[in-house]
Amino acid sequence: MRFAVAALGALGFLGGVATAINPIELKNRHFVDSVTGKEFFIKGVDYQPGGAASVEKGGDPLTDPDKCARDVFLFQKLGINTIRVYSVDPTQDHNECMTILAAAGIYLVLDVNTPLEHQHLNNEEPWTTYTSMYSEHIFGVMNVFSGYDNTLAFLAGNEVIFDPKSAKASPNYVKAVVRDMKAYITNHVHRRIPVGYSNADDLRFRTALAAYLECGDTGYIDFWGVNSYQWCGKNTFEGSGYDKLVEDYKDYSLPIFFTEYGCNKVRPRIWQEVDALYSEKMTGVFSGGLVYEFTQEPNDYGLVSIKDENAVVLDEFDSLGDAFGKTPKEPTIPSGASSPKRPVDCPAASTMTGITANFTLPTTQGAEYIKNGVDNTKFVKGKFVTGPTLTTAHKITDSEGNEITDKTIKEVATYTQSDVPEGGIGINIGGGTGSGGESSSGSGSDSDSDKKNGAGSVKSITFGWSLGLIAIGFAVFL
Repeated sequence: MRFAVAALGALGFLGGVATAINPIELKNRHFVDSVTGKEFFIKGVDYQPGGAASVEKGGDPLTDPDKCARDVFLFQKLGINTIRVYSVDPTQDHNECMTILAAAGIYLVLDVNTPLEHQHLNNEEPWTTYTSMYSEHIFGVMNVFSGYDNTLAFLAGNEVIFDPKSAKASPNYVKAVVRDMKAYITNHVHRRIPVGYSNADDLRFRTALAAYLECGDTGYIDFWGVNSYQWCGKNTFEGSGYDKLVEDYKDYSLPIFFTEYGCNKVRPRIWQEVDALYSEKMTGVFSGGLVYEFTQEPNDYGLVSIKDENAVVLDEFDSLGDAFGKTPKEPTIPSGASSPKRPVDCPAASTMTGITANFTLPTTQGAEYIKNGVDNTKFVKGKFVTGPTLTTAHKITDSEGNEITDKTIKEVATYTQSDVPEGGIGINIGGGTGSGGESSSGSGSDSDSDKKNGAGSVKSITFGWSLGLIAIGFAVFL
């Protein structure tokens, strides 16, 4: 039975031995396990059952433990280690779902925006939505999910810049949101959770926007996400243009991974790109990726169909599980792979074609949250629970129409978590509160906290216990 083959691939990937769900951190242009020091390659799926509509009705994918257990069981069968969620409600309880994910050895990449009012940027007129209310929402998301060791990263925006209008209006607002998020981490998050951006892979601004968000000593991203659908059907590394992607980013200093991939123009999808992604053709530059998407929605990218809250596995789930199962358990980085240094001095704006590379960032619209933090009774910092329910009452049917009877999630990781300390990391990682003052070319180091820099001017701030803010860009939600 195909489902059984996928399950064996998952067990091979996860190793069958319980290990700690250690936080992931940055090292040069890759992610690493904070305890073992081993490189961490993202192998996952995008996950937003119901799409944007479900957010509008209330709740999010991580609030219902029974549904979480249903899907985490299938995540394990697929053989993944990471999911991406696009929208959450930070006022809800996510503790049991996040614990179930942790027990299954699965990390979370989380967008901080939603399609709801005051929770995303208008990408053509971002100044109309970059507000204190918006900042409170994003900081609330960060406050809640910073409590979980398996929160891998935050995304400050998804395809905010995707056409000439947004490329003109939004880049400096995206950079400002990153600046604000990092300021909040400095004062109110106890570990450095990476902050990045998910880009529409458009040749008009593929490299320019990446360079703009990489540079400076304020508002620089920690990683670059690429939404790419260019490998379709039966293809090759060169024929798909993946070789060009690697070439374009070979000198990029930050971790890069696919925040979305999985072209559906040719069916069935045969997932040849998975083999390339975890081979040494790409691992020197790319740190894996997330397949779009787990649940079947009207756009027809799904691996699993949800009907009356029950799950039906589709054929492409099986073939993707097979592809993941054939990849190395521990992908290797080619010998001689470069580790470029992140540029503190930004290139001239005129060289960043396709975007308006404005290095004067807007004044922070939520400085009170940067200083004092969000309301901890409204946005309660998450914490793992004991004894999560590792099975589901919902029905799961495999791709051949057979009902799965044993739906027990295998506990492959330990998730004992000590109390999260108050306060932030206490060092400047590129945050600040913008004054909207004159731009400058930029100079200095990551430790500089009070001077002009490559992303606009910065007011004097106290790092350690009083900083923060967040806002974000959001154009193409799903």
